[in-house]
Amino acid sequence: MTGTVPPIAVVGASLAGLTAVQTLVESADVSRVEVFGAEPHLPYDRPPLSKEILKGTWDVERCSLEAVDDARVTWHTGTKVVGLGLTGRPRLRLQDGAIREFDGGVVIATGAAPRTLRGADLPGVHVIRSLDDAIDLRADLDRGPSNVVIVGGGFIGAEVAAACVERDLAVSLLEAQDAPFERVLGAEVGEAVITEHRRRGVDIATSTSVVAVRGSDRVEAVELVDGSIVAADVVVLGLGVTPCTDWLEHSGVRVDNGVECDATLLAAPRVVAAGDVARWPNHRFGEYRRVEHWDNAIRQGRHAALRLLAEHGRGSAEPFTTVPWVWSDQYDNKLQVVGSTFDFDEAVIAHGSAEDQRFVALYRRGDQLVAAVGFNHAKLVTRYRRLLTNPVLWSDALADAGLSGVVTG
Repeated sequence: MTGTVPPIAVVGASLAGLTAVQTLVESADVSRVEVFGAEPHLPYDRPPLSKEILKGTWDVERCSLEAVDDARVTWHTGTKVVGLGLTGRPRLRLQDGAIREFDGGVVIATGAAPRTLRGADLPGVHVIRSLDDAIDLRADLDRGPSNVVIVGGGFIGAEVAAACVERDLAVSLLEAQDAPFERVLGAEVGEAVITEHRRRGVDIATSTSVVAVRGSDRVEAVELVDGSIVAADVVVLGLGVTPCTDWLEHSGVRVDNGVECDATLLAAPRVVAAGDVARWPNHRFGEYRRVEHWDNAIRQGRHAALRLLAEHGRGSAEPFTTVPWVWSDQYDNKLQVVGSTFDFDEAVIAHGSAEDQRFVALYRRGDQLVAAVGFNHAKLVTRYRRLLTNPVLWSDALADAGLSGVVTG
């Protein structure tokens, strides 16, 4: 018998949402899937937005992902969901006031939104999260601005800086920490990664906090915490993101820096979450947090869909455990992070050297190896990714890297 699982809603036409849809329609038991996306676009790939799209080496259409070709799937683009009700049947409230019931359940894949600053609504101020964001920023860069100021020295900020340099634009990067990437990678590794930016002329100011964007009809400057001003005719904010959960207020779904899920990604009966919005306990690393990475969106999207089917007696409810992996391309360099650098105690460059711009750093939390960060060392990073599938003692990791005689703190 087919079509015995009632209709399911996927909220968020994101990569996680798309993967959930692809997984759901693998089951002949699924009767119907409706996808609601706030953006006017069908799913697209986000990593190229801050790289190939900004550099102008890709057409916008190249970012499109292959939509699911199945008669059971309906895409509602440009349709914002503003509420979720769980009393009785799961139901969605749309921005136009319509109420839609989905007895089969709901996949939450609404992602996250960029943090901004006071004055961020001025023309010439950009974030880069959506396809339209990237298109708008590229149009401003095409005009040849004299000073692009990037606020935030994380992955997005560094990638945008690289794209601007490759366009022969003057770039200033302002970072609140003592070194770019310091919170994620530590000061030593962060400084090593940013060296190429300095060599190519990016003006990098660390320990520099921006409090507002200034201008009249258009952005003219950013204001620092000490009251000083940095002139700018284009500003890009790379200040991280916050999960899109406002629409879940009063829904009964627990929200705290994301949708709170159990280890299987279940947030409430017949409600699962995946991607940047999902906060769950990853037992592999003993953490309860969100993971904002492309690879995680794919893996979680599939797992969440399978977990929802388990609510209908199709399959079993299994915990979602993963070794996170993220990459960043800057100029000709590839930065890769595997595992979790969250709240690490120590970082050691175990292979190669920062001076040669080719190395792998290992990260310790307690007595465990929890992450490896590679810079232009992809093959070795792949090895550590496999190794981190299981617990690894720090002492064993150092010995394996030929550092058994090194005294670490």
